[in-house]
Amino acid sequence: MLLNCSVAISFSMKKTVLIGASSDPTRYAYKAANSLVAHGHEMIPLGIKSGTVAGRDIILEKPELKDIDTVTLYVSPQNQTSWIDYIINLKPKRILFNPGTENKALMDQAKENQIEVVEGCTLIMLSIGTY
Repeated sequence: MLLNCSVAISFSMKKTVLIGASSDPTRYAYKAANSLVAHGHEMIPLGIKSGTVAGRDIILEKPELKDIDTVTLYVSPQNQTSWIDYIINLKPKRILFNPGTENKALMDQAKENQIEVVEGCTLIMLSIGTY
């Protein structure tokens, strides 16, 4: 007897902009980019130095993007100033502040624009299924 079984699997892939992308394998941004792709998320790497990460070229400008779920930060607060307006204008659902990237001014501006603020670690969240 042949049974026809179908299983519905629901994946919530999140279009993610990674700011502070690096082609240096020792950097957490590099590890996070690879983990995002390995977990099936669309990852857009933005940075200040050319290179590739997770099979994608690092984008050196601030492209117009739509339907962003998450912006994950890998730049220190003092280096975020030139990114703030861009991040807010992306209108992501959330901004993930990885350890060392916490920035009250950006967090307050995000909240004012109804953008969720998350203080966490992309790598840990991916590894435990809470991303």
